[in-house]
Amino acid sequence: QVQLVESGGGLVQAGGSLRLSCAASGRTFSMYAMGWFRQAPGKEREFVATTITWRDGPTYYADSVKGRFAISRDNAKNTVYLQMNSLKPEDTAVYYCAAKVSYGNRWSDQYEYAYWGQGTQVTVSS
Repeated sequence: QVQLVESGGGLVQAGGSLRLSCAASGRTFSMYAMGWFRQAPGKEREFVATTITWRDGPTYYADSVKGRFAISRDNAKNTVYLQMNSLKPEDTAVYYCAAKVSYGNRWSDQYEYAYWGQGTQVTVSS
């Protein structure tokens, strides 16, 4: 199996930046993609971004974060990052790292991801 541990969450002012990290361990070779989802209080979990774990793999973003967030990888460390810029209060949520082991391009479907981290809280104040 794959274990995922998120870090880097915290409190930041609107317009600020934050970088989340997700360290993967275990059978990391089985991962086809690694992505980020978030869940705000009282709302459903939503897709944020994902990246194919192959070298120079493509990235995909939710419309709500395009131009502001960037997902990246450090393959040597089995770590994926989410650089969040121009943060807004509506970005406040628990952010989850997830690993997809199945093939296909349904990147935004949370049920396509088999492994999940415990989440890290991101709070953006106004």
